[in-house]
Amino acid sequence: MELESFRIEPTDHQEIDEEERSPVEEVHLTVSYTDDPTLPVWTFRMWSLGLFSCMLLSFLNTFFAYRTEPLVISMISVQVATLPVGRFMARVLPETKFRIKGFGSREFSLNPGPFNVKEHVLISIFANAGSGFGGGTAYAVGIVNIVKAFYHRKISFFAGWILVITTQVLGYGWAGILRKYVVDPGSMWWPSSLVQVSLFSALHEKDSRRMSRGKFFLIALVCSFSWYIFPGYLFPTLSNISWVCWAFPNSVTAQQIGSGMKGLGIGSLTLDWSVIASFLGSPLITPSFATVNIFVGYTIILYVVIPMAYWGLNLYHAKNFPIFSSHLFNAQGQLYNVTAIVNDQFEIDMPAYEQQGRINLSVFFSLTYGIGFAAVVATLSHVALFHGREIYGQFRKSYKGKKMDIHTKLMKKYEDIPSWWFHLMLGISLVLSLALCIFMKDQVQLPWWGLVFAAGLALIFTLPISIITATTNQTPGLNVITEYIMGVILPGRPIANVCFKTYGYISMSQAVSFLNDFKLGHYMKIPPRSMFIVQCAGTIIAGTINIAAAWWLLTSIENICQDNLLPPNSPWTCPNDRVFFDASVIWGLVSPKRIFGSLGNYGALNWFFLGGALGPVLVWGLHKAFPNQKWIKKINLPVLLGATAAMPPATTLNFNSWIFVGIIFNFFVFRYRKAWWQRYNYVLSAALDAGLAFMGVVLYFSLSMENVSLDWWGAEGEHCGLASCPTAKGIAVDGCPVF
Repeated sequence: MELESFRIEPTDHQEIDEEERSPVEEVHLTVSYTDDPTLPVWTFRMWSLGLFSCMLLSFLNTFFAYRTEPLVISMISVQVATLPVGRFMARVLPETKFRIKGFGSREFSLNPGPFNVKEHVLISIFANAGSGFGGGTAYAVGIVNIVKAFYHRKISFFAGWILVITTQVLGYGWAGILRKYVVDPGSMWWPSSLVQVSLFSALHEKDSRRMSRGKFFLIALVCSFSWYIFPGYLFPTLSNISWVCWAFPNSVTAQQIGSGMKGLGIGSLTLDWSVIASFLGSPLITPSFATVNIFVGYTIILYVVIPMAYWGLNLYHAKNFPIFSSHLFNAQGQLYNVTAIVNDQFEIDMPAYEQQGRINLSVFFSLTYGIGFAAVVATLSHVALFHGREIYGQFRKSYKGKKMDIHTKLMKKYEDIPSWWFHLMLGISLVLSLALCIFMKDQVQLPWWGLVFAAGLALIFTLPISIITATTNQTPGLNVITEYIMGVILPGRPIANVCFKTYGYISMSQAVSFLNDFKLGHYMKIPPRSMFIVQCAGTIIAGTINIAAAWWLLTSIENICQDNLLPPNSPWTCPNDRVFFDASVIWGLVSPKRIFGSLGNYGALNWFFLGGALGPVLVWGLHKAFPNQKWIKKINLPVLLGATAAMPPATTLNFNSWIFVGIIFNFFVFRYRKAWWQRYNYVLSAALDAGLAFMGVVLYFSLSMENVSLDWWGAEGEHCGLASCPTAKGIAVDGCPVF
């Protein structure tokens, strides 16, 4: 990640001992060396705005997660939006002081003074809990979705709630214990936290020479809100314009090339911010370095590898299926009837499976798995080779208690969190999780030993992955590894597989996120106990709203997530849950042995593991052989291989538009209009998100719930119906020509 784009020059760096100076130059240039411990943090403003932001983001992110173009309202939106509200409350709330019985002589006030940056940080941490895993909703909600919407089985609301809450907070228990290794040492600098520090510093600067950020935010929000009625309701085709499909309405190949939703997306474009910002987040807040890396990897995979595999090699009988799809197929190109191979015990029905035949994937979906295998291993291999000595040295320094830098020294003024708080949280989470697996096993399928195994894996990986993230800003995921392991150990049980994956993968990811937030609090000098309480309260509140909103949508929208049963152009297609469901079938129900093993069609993809391990070795060897060629070291295979990790469910239209907008703002605008970029770039991103979200909710409650819709050419999508057709001879699919 290139932090130059976010760097500011603090003016409050006091003279300090050289040994207390941060060992990381980026931190030294970005984070203030001063602190004011008298600033109030437990204020009415913090609690009211924090709770409201957490609840609002939890609901909106869950609501939009089911739509074809899922929108994620990020923490940055709240950072920008709550600043003028907090300052307004500081102006109008009464300053009267009062005492609360039981708190002795301590005085309280609804308005203890100006709205300060520490309140603002805690509000944002609160909101971040509402933005869920990866900036969306709680990962475990996907389990409830696939059980109810795809498998059409029953799971109780209470079981779903326990699943969501425990998977979100389990990792917090051991993460707190690891703080002294990955938060306190100055060498553990967590690059992504510096972006937030820079934004807070910029937002709280005193500068009234130009249009205020608050006024700019309001104008941009109104424009975004007003515009979205066109792609969101009146003219949906503006979301996915494909002139190639219009020019060649009867050509399957042309539509495969031109479709942005079901093909390669050449020539497709969008005028809808939800398409641009969905899946990958806002391109306005991604540094140009990262955008270019993603662009290179995406271009190689999409426009070199995939066309060669489909049209050139017909790899895995690719032409029997769509070129781009996350669905599962039988050998004749028809959608695989998954429900037919599930028995009454919610396990695989082998006679039915043998009758229907092996599961087949589109060439893109299958290669995505292979590339994912390579990316996971390449991340570990790359970090070990290029950063191994550095990480080992940093770990030894932190373990031996190296002299504290100025930030850790300043944080020692505040009361630390007692260890028993973390132990208690870990104990309660484990007890609830074990109760779920023992007393509600018929709903989750996961045996108690599977839970213990998953938690053990997450615990083992949390420290090394935290160190990797804290020093390289790369976070290897455990999703593929956990799916593979449980699929081998306990085949035929899809829900057990996804529960194991969630407890193993998400508890580790939540632990890393918890530590990342703590580092932000460390840089901003937030009292640790305040951080802990806000993080835990926000996570529990957000998880509860996530599952409640999901339950409401699942029970109120007919045929939700069933794109073959929904009305034309219905937005409720659940693209993320479709991929999650397919993964549960591949890894859990059918099992890796029957997909990627000797009994499946895709055994050769296992070689990607070896390729991912050896690729960085080759790059490292070239770097050592030709040290003067600086460009060799910049080849980052984990980034290149992971460029298309969001595909599917993300489409080429999402990527093309995201890359285009990202390069415009973070290369051209940043380079040639840097003052404007520094002042308004983040504000514009937040306003676009917020305006779209508000209009989306208004449209749903005023029109969609009343089944009010338009029927005309501009409401029929991108008009690329043939893009999902097979092109092999003799394969007959409804609505497609037979070659």
